[in-house]
Amino acid sequence: MKFIIVDNRSGKHRSFTANGLMIGLTVAGLIGIPSAAGFMAYRQGADEAGLTGEMVGKWRDVLKEQRRDVAHAKRDARENLEASALRMAKLQARIVRLDALGERLTTVAKLDEGEFDFSQPPGLGGPESPYETSAYAPPDYLEVLDQLARDIESREQQLGVLETLLVDRKLQSDVFLAGRPVHKGWLSSRFGSRNDPITGKRAWHNGIDFAGAVGDKVVTVAAGVVVYAGPRSGYGKMVEVNHGRGFSTRYGHHKELIVKVGDIVKKGQIVGLMGSSGRATGPHVHFEVFKNGRAVDPSSYIHRASR
Repeated sequence: MKFIIVDNRSGKHRSFTANGLMIGLTVAGLIGIPSAAGFMAYRQGADEAGLTGEMVGKWRDVLKEQRRDVAHAKRDARENLEASALRMAKLQARIVRLDALGERLTTVAKLDEGEFDFSQPPGLGGPESPYETSAYAPPDYLEVLDQLARDIESREQQLGVLETLLVDRKLQSDVFLAGRPVHKGWLSSRFGSRNDPITGKRAWHNGIDFAGAVGDKVVTVAAGVVVYAGPRSGYGKMVEVNHGRGFSTRYGHHKELIVKVGDIVKKGQIVGLMGSSGRATGPHVHFEVFKNGRAVDPSSYIHRASR
């Protein structure tokens, strides 16, 4: 086959002859180039699509792992917060007990009212000092709680020992016989030999008498347990108190008794009202002190200093 190619500008022409094989190769090439280009473009797009899908899958796995980490962190934070709140509540409860203990100690030690007020923070102060140049590093939260717990435990032990000592001292003071069995009245008869007020004959007087007005208060000279409360020959209406350590006291001739057998009485507590029941010439209280079952002169206990 013969082909003629004409130049439009110069009008010249050239001719050549091609056989069938060359024509077929040319046509095949013209058709194959676009097809190959399309195939390559398809393969590249497919590879990019595959790469993109793999990356999305990996990112999804990473996000799932991060969500799990966040959930665990929230749970740990919540548990730590609950544990810290519980610990703070326990420390606050211990501080409340310390305040109550401090108030008891203030009462037992008979400290001036207002000297120790455990419902208010203690007064602090002092001249201002220059700040340190080094940066302040706040202490660890849990370390502060641990130190606070140790301080509270130490204070509890110290105050507990102090309370025991003060209570023991107060108990010893309460059972320490001292003072008069009346707030009002005067000494009308002493311990020992005297003229009997009824018969006029010499007789032994086992106690001392305090005269006063009917209805005056009769009080104990020490803490103890009431072992007798009722009428007794010669004493009228009488109260007997056992103070322990071999001591007991009797209070006679009451108009009215305030206590009964088995009552625990404190030092200075009212046991009856003065009267003239029994063998008496007028309102008074007959006061006796017994040591190991033997009557002793109450005067030495009346005039001794209270603890």
